[in-house]
Amino acid sequence: MFDVAAEAYDSFMGRYSTPLAPRFCDFAGIESDRRVLDVGCGPGALIAELVGRLGSAAISAVDPSQPFVEAARLRYAEVDVRPAPAEHLPFDANEFDASLAQLVVHFMADPLTGLREMSRVTRPGGVVAACVWDHAGGQGPLSGFWDAARRLDPDVADESQLAGAREGHLAELLEQVGLGEVDETLLSVSVHHASFDEWWQPFTFGVGPAGAYLATLEEDQRLLVRELCRERFPSEGMTVTAGAWAARGVA
Repeated sequence: MFDVAAEAYDSFMGRYSTPLAPRFCDFAGIESDRRVLDVGCGPGALIAELVGRLGSAAISAVDPSQPFVEAARLRYAEVDVRPAPAEHLPFDANEFDASLAQLVVHFMADPLTGLREMSRVTRPGGVVAACVWDHAGGQGPLSGFWDAARRLDPDVADESQLAGAREGHLAELLEQVGLGEVDETLLSVSVHHASFDEWWQPFTFGVGPAGAYLATLEEDQRLLVRELCRERFPSEGMTVTAGAWAARGVA
């Protein structure tokens, strides 16, 4: 789902993850004089915010997608970016003051193992934080797409059942891995789309579960989903307001 060009991700989810990054960092309490790990960095939306706050030398990042690692290294040459999944972080214990996972936990092969690894590499008293779109509550940026997909196929496997995608679940996961002082909140971002085509086109790039699902459909089915989505889209464009559940805990 993520073995795609960085530019495809940028135009698809990057348009939402970029404005989400500062809100997530504020919630996680990211300030100066911190060393931070970005887990599942993608092409670097969160890296950009962290570099602006802390400088390149204070940031390390990992992602299992080689195209994303290459893009992040090119964009942020002074940041330590390594190819690795969350479940096997290539760092020693207690290396970081904070470990963050923006829009990643729901894609981890084993979310509990990934969060335990984030806790392991975070010093005692440091922060482990994660956020995931509220897919279960219908507040995610892809809710309109999945609503249309369910009209075509009521049994479609959307993203609502993934880890952290419902209220309270991220907090439960952080508590299960032994983090203390766990807190959860809903973060919101708004993104304006000038036209339906500008909103729709990135879904055709094969990024994430939505793009992968669309790619499996026959041409007439894809056109039907497109038209069902268009019914929701004002002719003059629209602003999508999306919510992400965010949780933080102390290592």
